[in-house]
Amino acid sequence: MQSIRFRLAVYYALALSATMVAFGAAVYWERTATAPREAELRLDAALTSESDLAVRVLAQQARLLRHGPHAPPGVTKPDSERILLDEVVPYFDPVADYVFLARPSGEILYLSPSAKSLPDTTVAAVLALMLRRPPPFGADTLTAGSNDSPLRYNLARVDSVPGVAAVLIAARLQVDTSAVREILLSMLMMAPLILVASASLGYWLAGRSLRPVEVMIEELDAIQDGTTLNRRLAVPPGADELSRLAERLNNMLSRVERSFVALRRFTADASHELKTPLMVLRAGVERSLTHPETPGEIIPALDETLRQINQMSDLVTNLLTLARADEGRASLALTDTDLRTLVADAAETAEILGEERQVAIRIELPLDPVMLAVDPGRIRQLLMNLVTNAVKYTTPGGTITVRLVDGAERVTLAVQDTGIGIAPGDLPNVFERFWRADIARTRTGEHPGTGLGLAIAKWIVEAHGGTIAAQSRPGRGSIFTATLPKDGLALAP
Repeated sequence: MQSIRFRLAVYYALALSATMVAFGAAVYWERTATAPREAELRLDAALTSESDLAVRVLAQQARLLRHGPHAPPGVTKPDSERILLDEVVPYFDPVADYVFLARPSGEILYLSPSAKSLPDTTVAAVLALMLRRPPPFGADTLTAGSNDSPLRYNLARVDSVPGVAAVLIAARLQVDTSAVREILLSMLMMAPLILVASASLGYWLAGRSLRPVEVMIEELDAIQDGTTLNRRLAVPPGADELSRLAERLNNMLSRVERSFVALRRFTADASHELKTPLMVLRAGVERSLTHPETPGEIIPALDETLRQINQMSDLVTNLLTLARADEGRASLALTDTDLRTLVADAAETAEILGEERQVAIRIELPLDPVMLAVDPGRIRQLLMNLVTNAVKYTTPGGTITVRLVDGAERVTLAVQDTGIGIAPGDLPNVFERFWRADIARTRTGEHPGTGLGLAIAKWIVEAHGGTIAAQSRPGRGSIFTATLPKDGLALAP
């Protein structure tokens, strides 16, 4: 399952991708929309500069023509215009833009080579523009025809040069979008690197932000049962959502702890108070069964009553044991014990219980002693709970195997039967208190019991530092395996 940290990093990368796409589209649209106007402004500046230069060249050559050391005496007006034109042509012919010089009468005085290549319609439009009265001095766009691209021109007045009224310099307006394409190409090339770096940074930031949650999960995992309900979560500094979550969880744990303590105290008190009345009832029923004047017709009823009292006594004893274990008052009396003796005693008891049900008992023990520091009474109770349970659920003709395996680091106690087995859906619940399979939910059914035997077995194994597990297949039997570490507990000095 994907973690919140991973999903946050993915969402951050997706959001950044969408932002980059939107930003790129906005930049492309803005640059595309403003590129013609910017190109127009740049061209106007260039045309204005060229027009000013042309006016200065004309004025300078006119002064030289009138006052220079080589000024020809008695030159007529047409000759002066021709001489002026001959002088300025070397300046204007190399110009790439279109250059037009007009006389005051409106006639064209000069066309640059590039201007002569223009279509006749365009030249006529330029002439009409220059003949307009008053002339539209300044920069503007000229459109000659539908098939001809527009020209951007600058028309400048020439006042100081006789025979020249105006100069017009024009050029094609060209919009260069290469810069926009280069920007988009750069963004596309950098996008993967930015996304990878941003996703990595987002993953790292999400991890730092969610670290308090990981700590909460680890602390909650440590609270496994009623003995650890007194633990509380560390509240992160600040007043953010994680701090409030930790406070709410601590409040919930406090309420659960109070309820659990109250229930545990009630169970222990009730179990303790019930033991004395049950002992009195058992003594009275046993006395009645052995009294010679007891009528024979009530003997069966007394037998059933005694059986129910014994079951109730077992239930109260088991409840009291678990209640003391929950409170930490069920201590272990450790002593070095040969586990082979305990296993053999349990197998002998199983043989007695299995005779009536025609169940065979097999025992597998190591040849050498298996010494371990354990509580013999509790281990005997563990084995009895397991073998009694196996006998109860093994069909006639079946076999129960009690096995002791001495390993290098641990000792294994196993009880295997060929009984009815446990359904896969029920297997995780077999060690829960009062849980019993549907086939025997009541204490008066075919397999009577209290539903606490395996819970007590689990506590005994865990109290010795070990683990217990169950494996089963319906119709194939079950195997309960308790593993005790050799270095789990040590004798008190």
